[in-house]
Amino acid sequence: MSKNKARDVRRVASFLLVAALAATCAATMPDNDGPAWSSPGLIGNGGWPFSRAAILPEEAENASYIPGSSVLGLPGGKARLIPFGLNTPVTLSRSDPRVAEAVHADQAWLADGAVPGGTPAERDASSRALLDLRMLTLPNGASTASWYASWNYMWPRDGAFTAAAFAVTGHGEEAQRVLYFLARAQDHGGLWAARYRPDGTAVADGREVQLDSLGWVLWATWFLHQTDPQAANMTTLWPMVRRAADRAADSLRSDGMPPPSPDYWERSTSREQLPHAATLGVCAPILAGLRAAAALATDRGETEEAQRWHRSAERLAQGIERRFAPYGYPRSPIPGGLLDSSVTFLAPPFAPSSAAVLSAVTATGNRLRLPGGGVVPGEGYGAQVAWTPETGLFALSAAASGDLLGAQSWLTWLIGHRTSLGSFPEKVDGRGAQAGVAPLGWTSALVVLALTAGQTALPSPPA
Repeated sequence: MSKNKARDVRRVASFLLVAALAATCAATMPDNDGPAWSSPGLIGNGGWPFSRAAILPEEAENASYIPGSSVLGLPGGKARLIPFGLNTPVTLSRSDPRVAEAVHADQAWLADGAVPGGTPAERDASSRALLDLRMLTLPNGASTASWYASWNYMWPRDGAFTAAAFAVTGHGEEAQRVLYFLARAQDHGGLWAARYRPDGTAVADGREVQLDSLGWVLWATWFLHQTDPQAANMTTLWPMVRRAADRAADSLRSDGMPPPSPDYWERSTSREQLPHAATLGVCAPILAGLRAAAALATDRGETEEAQRWHRSAERLAQGIERRFAPYGYPRSPIPGGLLDSSVTFLAPPFAPSSAAVLSAVTATGNRLRLPGGGVVPGEGYGAQVAWTPETGLFALSAAASGDLLGAQSWLTWLIGHRTSLGSFPEKVDGRGAQAGVAPLGWTSALVVLALTAGQTALPSPPA
């Protein structure tokens, strides 16, 4: 059987295994009574379809990934992996041909795209991040936030960034798969639920719809279209784009602003400083999404939609300038509004560069930075632990805006605070130790995007 035919057979089989893969992930989770954060990384089988399982701390002691792979090298010439065709880990001799097969498959996948970074440490971090994203993305396109309990779900926001990271590194097929999942999950009114199970069913846990997902998915679709038009396959994705952009445009009120909605903080709007106004974490992504949708419509010759979405974007941009700019782009548009990482959503690669916005990004980053490095998501957030996704947002904003020294500072901290196996955790405590689940897909994607932006200019949706 030829290599291409064999791959096709595996792809067909993969969709039959989605439920089994999800069950495998659940089987590796620790008991609820156990430690909250139990995995320093994931292992896989290197092939298609992908299987994944957590590596617990006791298994990772004195171990390391075989370079360029998700196969764990153990002391004594052993290796731990999931051989192709199985869905549970085994420990084998490194001389076992199944080890070499899995390592080669991972290395070949990385070689098919780009591994960004200007130093060996950066390239090691980005290759680990890409491999983690690959294992967090199931064959049906569900790219889960992580593998553990409440993180073993697909958030549209996180999935959008994963798609962008795949797109910018030459893995358009994986990016397409994520966006196809989101297209299937979208409701007829254009919205997405707050999060989804790996099988594509929405999680009904009382969380409100988060309107920023409209903007993030539209931005990611445009981003893939810019970097790999064939993989974007707008014939298939256009209905999703049209529904999401129409919903975003129709949501704008008479003042040009969207209604209040939870954003990436995922908390009730009643807890905001201005409960009846949308936060910057909602407004800025919707602006990026409307601009992205208008650009996609223009490229397709859909003049009516392009003009309508562009007008809506203009109204929203003017509203943001009128409401947020006078106060330095805080989270809520009021005097003394608390500063928030969402100011980065108004900077490249989500919007054209603006001196006022970049000044606000710098001021906000300085305010949110902790003594040990990294940032809290925003003022008044609560526990003073560093969150790696928000730190990654500042790294990406700096790199995409041409501030390479600033980006280097953020990235050096992120790369220096990975788990023992090199994955990015969700949080880092004041002692510099892992304080959240790992790997975290959103942080992995942001690091890949930031390292790429340090070498190649990333596109931003035109105003």
